[in-house]
Amino acid sequence: MHHRKPRTSVVVKRAVGFGVVATAGLAMTTTVASAAAGPGFSRDAAVAVDMAHSRADRTHVNQFDESFEIHEYGPSVAVTANNRATAESVGCSLDSPCRSVALSFQIVTTSGRNARLVNASNISRAANGHCTSCQTFAGAYQFVVATPQAFRLSRAARADLSRIDREVALLKGADLTISQVRRRADELAAQVKRVLDREADRAPRGGEDSPLTDFEPTVTMHRHVR
Repeated sequence: MHHRKPRTSVVVKRAVGFGVVATAGLAMTTTVASAAAGPGFSRDAAVAVDMAHSRADRTHVNQFDESFEIHEYGPSVAVTANNRATAESVGCSLDSPCRSVALSFQIVTTSGRNARLVNASNISRAANGHCTSCQTFAGAYQFVVATPQAFRLSRAARADLSRIDREVALLKGADLTISQVRRRADELAAQVKRVLDREADRAPRGGEDSPLTDFEPTVTMHRHVR
């Protein structure tokens, strides 16, 4: 799933074994090699950073930006996930108010004994600068999937998430109020959560002799809107 604007992507050394499925917008994925790992796996430290940023002003009175990214990692030493949505409206007049919307959806999957220790940060910011009648909304939605054993999202899940990604993008041209955009973004986030819950239910568990026997797959959703 790819955001529809040029991106900045940085990869240090080699990608995590299960790779980065999508990294876009102002997005950075960094993996730092560490201990040796078995075939097909990596035990690296990974950093995923995604952002949507929208700025409206007198020249560009109606602005919209969205990011919808998936990062899949196998067993990792540590994972840091940073998701940001920032919307600004600056200096528009009462006769021609600005409208600025930024939506960022980030999905991170990881596994192994450290999977529940993901350092997750999810923040949104909406600001009006000398723009009393302007409409400004920022929504940050982050989903962290932690499983005892490594697994990939299914083809069906990818199809569902691609559809949701398209629906997020369609909000750009929708004739909706800011409150309606917020409601629709929340509905789409709930759909993402349902897809990931379904995937977590099918994820492999630890065996009886595994130190991760009591580790049940989890899907944690972080929501921050302004």
